[in-house]
Amino acid sequence: MDTSQYDYIIVGAGSAGCVLANRLTENGRKNVLLIEAGPKDHFWTRIPLGYGKLIDHPAANWRYRSEPEESTGMRQIPIPRGRVLGGSSAINGLVFVRGQRIDYDTWLERGATGWGFDDVLPVFKRMENYDRGDDELRGRTGPLFVREAVDQSPLYDALVAAGREIGLPDNDDYNGVDQEGVVRTQTTIHRGRRMSAAVCYLKPAMKRANLHVVTDALATGLIMEGKRCVGVRYRHGGKNREARSAIDTILSGGSINSPQLLELSGIGRPDVLNDLGIQLQHELPGVGENLRDHASPRMKWAITRKRVTYNDRSHGLNMVWEVLRYAFAKKGMLNIPSGPLLAFIKTRPELETPDCQLHFVPFQIGDLTKRTLAKEPGITIPIYQLRPQSTGSIHIKSDQPDEHPRIKFNFFSADADKQTLLAAVRFTRKLINTTAMEDLRGAETAPGELANADDEILDWIRDNSETTFHPIGTCRMGQDKTAVVDPRLRVHGIDGLRIADASIMPTMISGNTNGASIMIGEKASDLILEDQV
Repeated sequence: MDTSQYDYIIVGAGSAGCVLANRLTENGRKNVLLIEAGPKDHFWTRIPLGYGKLIDHPAANWRYRSEPEESTGMRQIPIPRGRVLGGSSAINGLVFVRGQRIDYDTWLERGATGWGFDDVLPVFKRMENYDRGDDELRGRTGPLFVREAVDQSPLYDALVAAGREIGLPDNDDYNGVDQEGVVRTQTTIHRGRRMSAAVCYLKPAMKRANLHVVTDALATGLIMEGKRCVGVRYRHGGKNREARSAIDTILSGGSINSPQLLELSGIGRPDVLNDLGIQLQHELPGVGENLRDHASPRMKWAITRKRVTYNDRSHGLNMVWEVLRYAFAKKGMLNIPSGPLLAFIKTRPELETPDCQLHFVPFQIGDLTKRTLAKEPGITIPIYQLRPQSTGSIHIKSDQPDEHPRIKFNFFSADADKQTLLAAVRFTRKLINTTAMEDLRGAETAPGELANADDEILDWIRDNSETTFHPIGTCRMGQDKTAVVDPRLRVHGIDGLRIADASIMPTMISGNTNGASIMIGEKASDLILEDQV
């Protein structure tokens, strides 16, 4: 057994793990090991549209699937998770959303001391490099480049006008004071390149002698001495290895891998571990519980005007033109996020803040298995409730680290989630059926104009919703008996072990989770360095 010694070990080079690797090695005084299960890089992680190539590609993706559940029509729902340096920030849709003030203040109310909005705002500002918005709210010089989507189309102009027509406010910065409105997407794209956590944080740090990065290394278990974690076991190059940490081991594997590694190491619910013959090291009933994600059906319309969507602008030889546009001008289809335009909406007028998010995707997919473009022009509009109440779970199926865990979303178990999505479908129809969209709008193809009754729409939501790839909460932060980590991200009852990734979120933030995950990595580094003193 090969064994090595470090001050800190980070398991997982995703959105938070890359940040930690950078910040913990900045002063040069501590040695850090970063372990990543996937490879160093993949060609398609560099190009923004690469998310379409990597969304189900085994070279850089864990390719998880949920368990069949009645609430989602007994389907196995795909769950892409990044398996490469940068983690999911290297394969995601490049949409940057901080969330609302209420999200973080809710964490604070639930026992996450030091995580209210006023606490995390300086951290967001420190990490951002953004050239618009209010200086009091936005960061200018951080490592993470954030830029507005540059793609132009009469379709986007019409959608903005449609929002204005039905009373949505103009909004220059949805990551500012208020989210509401049809808005130009803020992206992690800069000069035509994906700004993953690996690009912005890890690669600059890899020049340091005190950072050691090991890729293609699968963590198999934590090394425990009583109630203290002293390192990690992992498999690399066909050999079993050990790395020991003098100060902390930090799990940054995300909401699926972090609870999985805890359970493989005997930390979690006794009933789960006993059934699999795993010896209980430490009882923590919240491990793997409190799973939330954004369940999202995708509405679709035909578009009648030619060459305003990428369905007819990118077929055949037209794709050659798109490649050239990207190569020489960093424009066109290869340089767009998953939705160049978003809308944050209130499904009920009495709400103080938006409760749903819409993505406007300027094309439709034909063959879902091959993810090819449909031939006919169209628009796809994924919709989701910002703060879902339904919770599920993630638990291991066996004691084998390379076997995927059992993932149960339990979507729509809270009736409020169904009613909110139902209202969002009706709101989206109202938006598309405006005068502003008249010259572009064709037939509604999903769910279709015949689905009008509440039960018909809800049946379509059940049978067609997928995730938007934002799993959170499975190692929840808090101070009660079912919390997994405390507000300093230390695992309850275990010394030398912390968790820093989206799994620690007590509740869902209002939007895409990558930005908040990077913030968690930044704040975790503050807490860890403070505790060195």
